[in-house]
Amino acid sequence: MRGDRVFARTLLGVNGDAGQRSLRSVLLTEGSSLTARETLTVLGSYNLQVDVLVSQRAPMAAFSGMRRRIVQAPRPGDDPLGYLGFLDRLVAEESYDAVLPTHEQAWLLAEASSLLSPGFPAALASAKAFRQLQGKVGFARLLDKLGIPQPPWVPLGEPSSCEPPFPFPFWVKASYGTAGRSVRKVHDRHGLERALADLSGAQSGGLMAQSDAEGQYGQVQALFDHGRMVAVHTSVATGTGAGPSAAARMSVDFPAAREHARVLGAHLGWHGPFTLDFLHTDGNPRYLECNPRMIEPGNAWKAGVNLPLLLAKLSAGCDLGTKLRIGAAGARTCSLQALLLGAAESRGTRRAVLDALLRRGRPHDETEVLTPVQDDPPSAIPLAAVAVRLLANPASVSAIARKAIDAYSVGPAAIAELKAYAPPIA
Repeated sequence: MRGDRVFARTLLGVNGDAGQRSLRSVLLTEGSSLTARETLTVLGSYNLQVDVLVSQRAPMAAFSGMRRRIVQAPRPGDDPLGYLGFLDRLVAEESYDAVLPTHEQAWLLAEASSLLSPGFPAALASAKAFRQLQGKVGFARLLDKLGIPQPPWVPLGEPSSCEPPFPFPFWVKASYGTAGRSVRKVHDRHGLERALADLSGAQSGGLMAQSDAEGQYGQVQALFDHGRMVAVHTSVATGTGAGPSAAARMSVDFPAAREHARVLGAHLGWHGPFTLDFLHTDGNPRYLECNPRMIEPGNAWKAGVNLPLLLAKLSAGCDLGTKLRIGAAGARTCSLQALLLGAAESRGTRRAVLDALLRRGRPHDETEVLTPVQDDPPSAIPLAAVAVRLLANPASVSAIARKAIDAYSVGPAAIAELKAYAPPIA
């Protein structure tokens, strides 16, 4: 991996094109998510001072020699105004060149743009654009408007009067939620009633039903400069994490996915990154949801597209030029800790966790991008802690995931609190 880092640094040097100012310091908006940890992995070989805001005791990002310091901040989902005020003051005091939202803080920052200091160094789309992508119902409506393919769906009305809109099994989704916690696959009427009860109480933005679809899960990640796509990368899952999510990936060449991302970003005048989840057969994707932010960038980095560095440059006001960067096919990466969590959640046995830990059945050419122990020895600590805990009790996966989600998530209640303080931004 060290040789790859030297090559990447030569190809995508921090100083970028001639005449552009160099980056010195970057701030990550949280340190508990897999995206934050992979961002450290990707940025680790550059001459950057990377600081990380944290709202959790001992998050993953704390165990890394690739960051400068950890800064405790209010939890964004519980105290959005306190978090924003702390973040804005810190950025002004430390003069960071770029702020990288590594999870739903991107939504919060977009909605709070009027409260942040002028020149706040983050590449963010407008709040209006965010509102069309952040919620699953709004995103589904936008796809229909643009003619971008997705499995058939319908909005759901009152739970007490809801009839099954599709043959079982199908999916019930709350508009807002993260890490797969706001979707339920229902197999019968009792399951439908239970899903509606689970998802209706604390959610705003409505519920939707979506037919079940076949295909391999994947993602297309894209970065935009005011509606112009400057980087794009597509991958498919080759291993499953909690949620479920992609804990191992292989990069692929799907022209249709690139074009769909381009159309969506151009329509919204998007600025910054987004990630589209899809199912595909033969490279023809149908989309499930959008994460309007950067998602786990390790596979794109191995495929030649350094999304964190490009995003940092864009946030700092650098000109990224006219070249469209496209991830090369064939790069294989994995996140061992995520594979352990996925094995515990899906199979629930110590044997499953041990098989994942010993990499039984895994390809030999995968690169570890979450806890690269050889390049970042402290990352072995959270990996070992999770492995021991899951081997002792596979059911502890729920508590492990919930602790991280609570630290980084931003829900409708936090946005409502923000809007009560400041008028919505058009």
